[in-house]
Amino acid sequence: MTAIEVQPDKDPKTRPERSVTTGGTILRLLGLVVFTAFSLFFIYLLLSDGYWPLALLIGVITILINYIFLSPNAYPMRWMSPGLAFMLLISVYPIAYTIYISFTNYGTGHLLPKAQVIDILESRNYLPEASGTLNYTVFRNDTTGEYALWLVGPEGNTFFATVGDEFTAEEIGAGALDEDSVPTSIPGWTRLKKAETVRNITAISANSFGLEETAVQVTGRLGQAARLEQRFVYDPEQDAIIDKRDNIIYFADMTTGFFTAKDGSKLNPGFQVTVGLKNYQRFLTDPTFRGPLLLIFAWTVVFALLSVLFSFALGLMIAVVFGRNMPGQRIIKSLLIIPFAVPQVITLLVWRGMMNPLQGVIPRMLQEIFNMPVGWPPFFSDPIWVKVALIIINVWLAYPYFMLITSGALQAIPTDMYEAADIDGASPWQAFRGLTLPLLLVAVGPLLISSFTVNFNSFNVIYLFNSGGPPMVGTATAAGHSDILISYVYKLAFGSSTQQLGYASAITIVIFLMMIVVTLFQFRRMGTWEELENA
Repeated sequence: MTAIEVQPDKDPKTRPERSVTTGGTILRLLGLVVFTAFSLFFIYLLLSDGYWPLALLIGVITILINYIFLSPNAYPMRWMSPGLAFMLLISVYPIAYTIYISFTNYGTGHLLPKAQVIDILESRNYLPEASGTLNYTVFRNDTTGEYALWLVGPEGNTFFATVGDEFTAEEIGAGALDEDSVPTSIPGWTRLKKAETVRNITAISANSFGLEETAVQVTGRLGQAARLEQRFVYDPEQDAIIDKRDNIIYFADMTTGFFTAKDGSKLNPGFQVTVGLKNYQRFLTDPTFRGPLLLIFAWTVVFALLSVLFSFALGLMIAVVFGRNMPGQRIIKSLLIIPFAVPQVITLLVWRGMMNPLQGVIPRMLQEIFNMPVGWPPFFSDPIWVKVALIIINVWLAYPYFMLITSGALQAIPTDMYEAADIDGASPWQAFRGLTLPLLLVAVGPLLISSFTVNFNSFNVIYLFNSGGPPMVGTATAAGHSDILISYVYKLAFGSSTQQLGYASAITIVIFLMMIVVTLFQFRRMGTWEELENA
C-alpha cells in the first residue's frame, strides 16, 4: 500500500486571509480621498465659524477612518467604523461638549463664537452725514422675481438700480415719467404699490442695489434709500472693533466676552469665552444661588427617597395580599398594572385635572368630607401641598413596577422556611421582618437603588404637573418650591428670557457626578447582597 505524504499547513501568519484585487484597492483609496477631502472642507468651515470642538471631533474621526482602512491590522474594524463614528458624534461629543460649555460663559448675549460675532458687527452699516438720501420705487422682475429700485436724487437725477448694476431710463426702455419722476412702465418689470413694498420690505432690505462702489440700500424710512457705509471694522492687529461712525475702538475683552471701549461701553452681541471654574464656584458659593439650590437639592433627595420607599411599600403590600390563592387575583392584578401601561404624559395630565383646587375631583371630595372652603387643599399654590401631590402621583406611577418584581421575588422564597418559622413560634410580622424582607432585598435591592437614580431626574412629573411651582420669592433665578435639580437646570437653560447655558451645564455635571456616586454605591451594595445570598 502506497503511503500518502501529507503536506503540512503553511504558517497562518504567512497564509493570505483574503484576496486583494487592484480594482478594490483603487476604489477604497478613491473613497478615502473623497471622504478625507470632504471632511477637511467641513473642518475648514467649522473653524472659520469658530466651532473648533466639533472640528476637532471631525478631525479625530477622519484620522480614525483613514487608519482603519489603510492599516492591515485594523481590517476587522472596517465593518465597525460607521458605528464608531456615529457613537463619537451622538454619544461622546454631547457629553464632552457639555463639559466644555460648563467652563464657558455660554448663554444669552454670548451664544456665538468670536468669529461669527465679528461677522455680525461688520455687517452693520450707517448713513454718513455727507451722504444724501434718494427716493426709491420698487420694481419686481416678471420672470425671476428679483427686486430693483428706481431712484430719484435730490437734484432730480434718476437711474434704475438692480442688484449689482445701474441703468439709465433709455437703456431699460422706461416709459413716460409721472409727476414723481417714476416711469409708468418698464419692460419686464412690475411696479409695486406701497402696500406690496411694506409686505416685502425684509427681502428688499437684504439687498444692495447698484454698482458695488456706489451701491445703495433702503433706510428705515419707507421710500428713502442711501449709500450706506460699513460702520464696524475688525482690526486683527489690535484685536479690536473700530467704530467708523463714532471713531471709538472696542477691544476684545477675553474675561467678559465683549468688545469693550475704554469708557466701559460694550458692543452687543458678546462672544463665548472660557471662564474656568467660575460657574462651579457660583454654584457652591454665591448666596443668591446657594439658597434656592440647597432647598432644591434637599427636596430632590426627599422626593426620590420617599417616592421609592412608598412605591416599594405599596407594591410589596399588594404583592403579599394577592400572593395567596385569592379568587380573581389575576384580573385584579391586571387592573392594578394600568398606571404602568398608560403613557406617563397622559397620566400626569389626568392627575393635574383631578387635583385642580377649583374643579378637580379630589379637592371637591376632601372639601365635602372636611367641610373646607373652595380652593382647598391648594395643590398648586402651597409649597407643602404641591410636594404631597407630586409624591402621590409618583407613587401611583411606580407602584405597579414594584408590585411585579416583588411578586416574582416572593414566589422564589422557599415555603419550608416559613414552616420552620411557624414551628419556632415566629409571628407573621417577625417572619416578614426577619425572613421575607432580607431575602427580598437580595433580589430587588439593586432595583431600588436604580429607581432612586431615575426619580432623582424625574423631569416629566415635576414639569408637567406644576412646572416646578409655586415660585420662590426673592431668588436671583426662576426657581420653584417643587423644582428638583433637573427641572431647575432646564429653567436656567431654556425657561427664562436670560438663558445661562454655561451655568446650567455646570449643574448638569454636578448631577452627573452625584449619579456616579450613587452608581458606585449601588455596585457596592449589589456585592454585599450577593455575598449574603451565597452565604
